[in-house]
Amino acid sequence: MTSEQITNTGSVMANHGSIQTPAQTQLRQNGSSNGGPSERKRDLRWRPAMLHPASLRVLLPWLTSIIGISSALCMVIAWFPSTVWNTPIVSSDAPAHYYFIRRLLDEGLGAALHLWPHNSFYPPLFHVCAYSVIRIAALFGAQCSIYAAFNITWIIASGVIFPSGMLVLCRYFLQRWNRGNPISRISQASSTPESSSVSESSNVSNQQVSSAVNRQYNATFDATFVLQNLIGLFVPVLAVSSVCHPYGLLNAGPLIAFGFATSLLPFLIAATLRLFDAIAAREHIAKWLAIAAVAGVVCLVAHPRIAFTYALILVPFIVLRLPWKLILGAFIAMCVGAVAFVALMLTSFKSDRWANPASWFHSHQPSKNLWESISFCLTDGLDGFPAILFALLLIAGTAAAFVCASRHAAARASDSFSSAASTVVPVASADVDVDASTSDIAVSAADSPVSVSCPPPASHFNATDAASASSESSRLRRNDRLRDVIALTAAFLLVALVYVCTVTLVGALPNIISAPWYRDENRIMTMLPLVALPLLVIGINALAECVSACAASASFAPSASSFSTKNSASSVPSLSSTSAVSSVKNASFASNWIVLIAVFLVIAILAVSAQIVCPSRSAARDTIIAHSSLNQSDPNEQLTEQKIAVLRKVTERTGTQATIISDPLNGSMYAETLFNANMLYPIINARTDVPSAPFGKVETAFASGDAQQVLGTVCPLTDAPEYFLTMGDQAQSLQSFPYRAQYDSFHNEELIDTYVDGGTLVKVADYSQYGQGWALYRFGCTD
Repeated sequence: MTSEQITNTGSVMANHGSIQTPAQTQLRQNGSSNGGPSERKRDLRWRPAMLHPASLRVLLPWLTSIIGISSALCMVIAWFPSTVWNTPIVSSDAPAHYYFIRRLLDEGLGAALHLWPHNSFYPPLFHVCAYSVIRIAALFGAQCSIYAAFNITWIIASGVIFPSGMLVLCRYFLQRWNRGNPISRISQASSTPESSSVSESSNVSNQQVSSAVNRQYNATFDATFVLQNLIGLFVPVLAVSSVCHPYGLLNAGPLIAFGFATSLLPFLIAATLRLFDAIAAREHIAKWLAIAAVAGVVCLVAHPRIAFTYALILVPFIVLRLPWKLILGAFIAMCVGAVAFVALMLTSFKSDRWANPASWFHSHQPSKNLWESISFCLTDGLDGFPAILFALLLIAGTAAAFVCASRHAAARASDSFSSAASTVVPVASADVDVDASTSDIAVSAADSPVSVSCPPPASHFNATDAASASSESSRLRRNDRLRDVIALTAAFLLVALVYVCTVTLVGALPNIISAPWYRDENRIMTMLPLVALPLLVIGINALAECVSACAASASFAPSASSFSTKNSASSVPSLSSTSAVSSVKNASFASNWIVLIAVFLVIAILAVSAQIVCPSRSAARDTIIAHSSLNQSDPNEQLTEQKIAVLRKVTERTGTQATIISDPLNGSMYAETLFNANMLYPIINARTDVPSAPFGKVETAFASGDAQQVLGTVCPLTDAPEYFLTMGDQAQSLQSFPYRAQYDSFHNEELIDTYVDGGTLVKVADYSQYGQGWALYRFGCTD
């Protein structure tokens, strides 16, 4: 492996500890290196190949990933309410999602582009996945209900896709944070051919010092490698520990399509950041552009509104990591998208309040005070002790990351300047080189526990080295660490701002800021894990680095002083100089692994305690169980045992081909997926402004009181008979629905009696034993 290969990869593979200079090779062959056989036996303890074999280095990331994702999946399954496998989730949006799956089963995948009853587009990806689950089960002779397919798709998205995406995203930032580990520069210095051309006596001593310190760095690198994988082990668990996502969206609505898009979003963010890296390096741009484009299309098919979350999180990275022309282009694209969104809203939703933003979302009420909303962001929606620990780690880790990144940037700038200066300073003899090599050992907390500068002798400097130094200096000036910390912190603050505006503040500005998410707390808090977890991960990594650096610095200073004094009388150190760095090696090894164990324990405590202390998640689960229960005290709730019995009887009476019209807020729309009844528009928010909306036309005609208009609108709907079902008043749980008044005519008893007296409606079944006024009517069409 050449020095250029080591530098370009930014990491050292399993054989990095075996890189030897010719002098070292000769000494090992002669059996005299490091003091003979007994010393060689002790040296085996420090060989990275024995600590981390090549196979282990390849398998460990995969092993930790599988364990972490499997643990996350088990937690999601353990949380999932068992009551919704046989009965639907009774909520505002649930009937629509069940209806979309039913329509795909009835009409095939061709219906995916026009799932709404009036044949307009709704994001179909989640429903297509549920449809695929049913079809795949059928291939094996198993019958899978719509509810089971719905639940399986949600569990896979929440317990596999989302934690996997968060793991990919967090490991991306970890790789960038640990890129340019000092081991690569030491290996580069010790393996250059030029470093072996000095006098044999000075080279032997220098190589012993370099080898001893190199082993010290190998131990540091191994600890860093294990730390990255341990953090990766707990990222999937922490991703599904918060009520923010995925649990909240299953309870709210459920907001299934938006939640599915949120679960996919980490992959899109990671692909976009890789694209930014490719643009900066000017290589593999087409590859990552294609990957990001495919990921973007998938997310948009899941739910187009996820683009607002994506843009909000990516804005800081666009500003800090792209050339100014691309920054300008990105913001122009965002402005065009914003204008298109405003135009869509103005044309789709008629309102006289558009010019007065303060009147938007007039029914919205703040749910938290300022401190509660800020603390919710800092704790990522966790509860109790896990919340406090998460907030402390997030704050301390962010501060440590800023300190490490700043010192790292300063150290790299200094190294770049020193490297440039060393290319023009002549070295008269090998003695000077020896002095330089020993005096260049310095402590740098920003780079690693210890940073060693080992430049090649100037007498062997050539044009290739100059180009390499220039390229390295250019690369080091990018300050990737500092830019990542600033961008992640800015993204976190932007998400927190939107959340605070939604749950605490009122007025025109908060309405405008949170409007892309419908000023809905459930949608906005899904963004918190996307920024809080990566910030926590690099913060913990920075904390470990700072602690390890302090420990190594404390032990290295006296050892370096002793080493310098011991060799001050001679320009060529003796072989006994290895003992001068022995304490450095031992202290560095111990400090790094002690820090590793401490970090492991802290993250493990956070992940485990978050599963034990979780009242928010438990409350969401209890709410879903209550919504799916048929034992309701209010007989007018959406679904009760009485309504299930009536809907079954109605379907047996009408069959599955006849059209049934009813108030969608009384729970009748669930007959579509419970018993395969043909309910006319079984979705709550019917759009009357769409000409092809059949339910809107029927609702307008029914409210008119004109029998001829009613029959003229209803009878041509299908060739099968048309029925009208009454099941009492609208459910109390849906009273917050802003358009509920448009269905009042369907439970207006006087109007219904008028149609019965005139023959427009003919009662065919009475269900008054289940509820007052419950009955099934047939429209008086001439069949």
